[in-house]
Order: sequence, then structure tokens, then C-alpha cells
Amino acid sequence: MNGERIIVCGPGLRAADCLASDAPCRLQFAHMKILISNDDGYQAPGIVALYEALKDIAEVEVVAPEQNNSAKSNALTLHSPLYVHRAANGFRYVNGTPADCVHIALTGLLGYRPDLVVSGINNGANMGDDTIYSGTVGAAMEGYLFGIPALAFSQTEKGWQHLDAAAATARSLVQRMLERLAEPAQAASNLVAQVVAAQPAPWLLNVNIPNRPLAELKGIQVCHLGRRHAAERVITQQSPRGETMYWIGSAGAAKDDGPGTDFHAALQGHVTLTPLKVDLTDHTALARWAQGLQG
Repeated sequence: MNGERIIVCGPGLRAADCLASDAPCRLQFAHMKILISNDDGYQAPGIVALYEALKDIAEVEVVAPEQNNSAKSNALTLHSPLYVHRAANGFRYVNGTPADCVHIALTGLLGYRPDLVVSGINNGANMGDDTIYSGTVGAAMEGYLFGIPALAFSQTEKGWQHLDAAAATARSLVQRMLERLAEPAQAASNLVAQVVAAQPAPWLLNVNIPNRPLAELKGIQVCHLGRRHAAERVITQQSPRGETMYWIGSAGAAKDDGPGTDFHAALQGHVTLTPLKVDLTDHTALARWAQGLQG
């Protein structure tokens, strides 16, 4: 490390308590490494806020897309070269997708294996079906596919309102995750760390934070993904050359937003947390399809 103080909130303290008061803190996580990426691009306010929130609790490296890459999901660039540059603030940026950034970082650029991959903070929600298309989730998932625990953070509305509260929330949750990684399960000093310790590594968590002041945010609610209605109709325009141009329509409104879903919890002011997995197999249908094909 570079001599920075690594400040971590003590057990039972909220991030707001540590950031806004003289609450007791302890030094920790000096040996741990975090890779940050996003899909809004390396200059987006969300990734800058996330870096500022995490830079003094662990060794942090940023590798992010050069341009906005929203809705790129897990796409990798295979048919054109990728270039890595370093910005004036130290961030490294890539002319590729969010998954490209994490993939390159983990397969040679960093020269080490980070303890945690964190993506965000995204400019807008990634709830329900959004997670299939999301570049924010895609970046975190790339870390997960390499066997590294990962989190994806998003604000539920666009515009960056109350980004400071979202960054403080992300900081608090990352601290809890690092505590789990740094200590054996029996030594974990808070309930969250003990619960996470019981989960097989790696894990992939999708977190959405309402655009509210920190004091108005309700606690974290663990919930399942909701569903959206089908997307809006495609938008057509005529180019100056007389050709028809097509623009993808807006995402559909929430369809399954009942209690227990991320949509419902976020509307109530809760920070939502959904554990994700990659296995797309419909396990309940395996036997039925096998039997049907035998006939």
C-alpha cells in the first residue's frame, strides 16, 4: 500500500455514522485489492464517486470503458483490437465493453488477482429483466465468472441525484464484504459477515439504491428480480440520405413488482440486494423435455 489510512467502520455502525461523526473506527483491509469498472464510461460521475468512496478502505484500481457502453451485457470484443490508456486521474480506460475491461484486467493487465470486483455506480436502475442487458451487471459478472466475488451498484433513477448517498451505501456494503473475505467465518464480527461467510465463493450481488438522501434510505432488503413488460416500440427516423434509421425503444414498465421483488422494495425506499447466478438451465423442465423427446 501507499501509506494511506485504511478506515473501516466498527461493528454495528452505519456508513453515515462513520462519515459524519467521530464514531470509533479501526484500521483494516490494507492488504486487499478491489477492481472497479462500469458501463457509463471512465469519466462518469458514478464511477468517480465509487472510487472516492472505496479508495481508502483497500487498494483500488479502475479499468473502465472509454465511452458509454450501457446495455452491452456480457459482450466481448473479438474482431477488433483493444487499447488501454491511462487518464490524468489514474483511471485506465479501454475502447471496449465493460466485460472487455474486466476480462483484460484479470487476464494480464493487472498482474494480480483482486479480492473483489465492483461495478458502478450506474446512472439508472438495473432491476428485473434489466440485469440480462446491463453492462454494469456484465462487468461484475465477468469477475464472477473468473471466480471472484462481485457486486454491481446502480441508482434507481437517472440524473445522479443524491450520488453521495449511493456512494456511502456502496462503501458500507463493500466494507462488510471485505470483512467476510478477510476473516474466517467463526471470527466474523457482524451478522452480515457471518451470513456471507456461509455462502460458497464466489458470489454475485446486484444492488439498487434509491435516489434519496442517506438519512432517508431504508435498510437493505434481500429480494428476487421482478419482471418488466415488453419494451416500447422501436423508433424510426429518416436519415439525410433517405434511409430508415431504427432506435431501440425504452424499457417496459414494471410488470411483476409485488412484495418480495426488487421493484417493490426500491419503491418503498429500500436498498435492494439480489444474489444472481449464471446458470440459465430450466432445471424443472429437464425431465419433462427428456421424456417428451423419448416419445
